[in-house]
Amino acid sequence: MRFADKLFLATTALLTVMFALFGTWMLSSDFSQLLNKEIEQGNNDSRTFHFLFEMGYQSTEEYGEDYAISKTLNSIADSVERDERHMFAIRDDGTYFYGGDYLENMGFAEEVDGLIRDLNTSDTTEDSIRNIGIRKIDGSYYMFAIAKSGVSQSKVYLGICRELTDTYDSRGNLLSRYRIALLCLLSAGGVCIYFLSRYITRPIRSLGRLASRIADGDYTLRSQNKSSDEIGALARDFNRMADRLVEEMQIKIREAKQKEDFTAAFAHELKTPLTSIIGYADMLNSLKLTEEECHDAYFYIYNQGKRLENLSHKLLDLVSMDKNPLTFRTVSTKDLEQNLRITMRPIWKQRGVRGKVDMEKAFIQGDAELLLSLLYNLLDNAVKALDKGEESFMLMKGSCLKGFYEIKVVDNGRGIPAEEISRITEAFYMVDKSRSRKEGGAGIGMALCQKIIQLHSGTLVVDSRLGEGTVIKVTFPREENHVKGEKAGHGR
Repeated sequence: MRFADKLFLATTALLTVMFALFGTWMLSSDFSQLLNKEIEQGNNDSRTFHFLFEMGYQSTEEYGEDYAISKTLNSIADSVERDERHMFAIRDDGTYFYGGDYLENMGFAEEVDGLIRDLNTSDTTEDSIRNIGIRKIDGSYYMFAIAKSGVSQSKVYLGICRELTDTYDSRGNLLSRYRIALLCLLSAGGVCIYFLSRYITRPIRSLGRLASRIADGDYTLRSQNKSSDEIGALARDFNRMADRLVEEMQIKIREAKQKEDFTAAFAHELKTPLTSIIGYADMLNSLKLTEEECHDAYFYIYNQGKRLENLSHKLLDLVSMDKNPLTFRTVSTKDLEQNLRITMRPIWKQRGVRGKVDMEKAFIQGDAELLLSLLYNLLDNAVKALDKGEESFMLMKGSCLKGFYEIKVVDNGRGIPAEEISRITEAFYMVDKSRSRKEGGAGIGMALCQKIIQLHSGTLVVDSRLGEGTVIKVTFPREENHVKGEKAGHGR
C-alpha cells in the first residue's frame, strides 16, 4: 500500500473515531441532562400529588377512611392528571382506589407491583418514601413515580405515570441525524483528505521517481525541491548523496583506468628491455661475433639490465614507502641546497643548460633522504624538459612563508598540455612517451614525488603552458622556532 493511501486511511479512521466518540458523548450528555430534568419533574409531581392527597384526606377524614380517600382522589384528579399524566392509588392489599382500569388496560400492573415491592424493601425510616422508575413497555417508555402515604390507617401507594416516548424518540432522531451528518462530513472530509494526502506526498513520489531514474543510469538528475520543511531537507540530502555517489563512481572509474594503464605501461616497460636482453643474448649464443660486437652486446645487456633494476627499485619504493615507518628529523634547507648543487652541476654542464638552486634558510621536519629524492626528481624532470642552449634555464627557489616553506621549480622548457597536468602523478604516465624512454624515464618519478609530499603533509601545485615552461610549487609545514633561535644566536 502506498504511503498516500496509508495516510488517507489513517486520517479518515482517526477522524471517524473522534467524531463518533465526541458525538456519542455529546448526545448522551444532553439526553442525560434532559432525562434528569424529567426525573426531577416526576419527583415534583409526586410530591405535589402526595401533598394534595394528604391535605384533602385530612379535610374529609371524619367521613371514614375509604370515603375520604376516594373523595380526595376525585377532587385532586383534575389538578394531577394534566399534560398526559395519569395518577393511580393502590391499597396495601393490591386493590385499586383509583386508576386501576388504566393500569390494567395499558398492561402496567405488573411493572407497578414491582416498583411497590422495591419501595417496601427500601431501608428508609421516613414516614413516606418514594420510588421512581422508567420502563420500556411494548416499544414505548414510561416513567412511574410511586410514594407511600401514611395518613390513613392502611397503607396507600400513590403513583403518577407519564409517557417519555417522545423524549426517547427525540434522542433517536438526533442520533440518526448525527449519523447522517457524520457520514456527509466524513465523505466530504475524506475527499479533501484524499487529495491533501496526494498533495503532501507528491514530493516524496517525485523523489522516488528521481531515484529510480538515477538508478537506471541518468546521473545528472537532481531534485528541484527548495522547500524549508523536512521533505525539502530530505531532497537536499538526497542531492548531496547523489553528488557524492557520482563523485565516488568517477573516482572508482578513474582508479580502474589508472590500474589498467599501469598494467599496460608496466608490461610495456618490461617488454622493451627484455626484448633487447633476449635478442643480444641470443646473438652471443648463436652467432660468432667480433670482439667489438660482443662488447656492444654486453653493453646493451648490462644497460637494459640496469634499467630493469632501476625500474624495480622505483616500484618497490612506490609500493612500500607508506608502509614502512618513517622517523622525521629536523632537516636544514641549506643542507639540501648544498647536496643538490653538487649533484646537479655536472648534469647541467652535460646538458648545456643554465641552472640554479637558491634555498632560503629554514628547518623542515621530515626524512632527509626522501626530501632529496623528491627535489632531485623535480630538478631532473625540469632538465629533461629543456632543450640544449644558453636560452634554456631552470631555477629552484626556496622561500619562507608564514608557517610554511615553499619550494618553487621553474623552467622555460616544452611545458605540459593543460589537459594532462592532472595525470602527471600517475605511475607510468608520460607526456611524451618516446622522448621519456629515450632519456631513460619510466614515468614513475612524479608518482614518487606525490607520495613523498603526502608523507610530509605537503601540497603540490603544477602550472604549465605548452611551449613556455612549467612552474611546480611544493609547500611544507616549517618550524619557525628554529629560525628565531638561529637569528638570536647570530645576534650574540
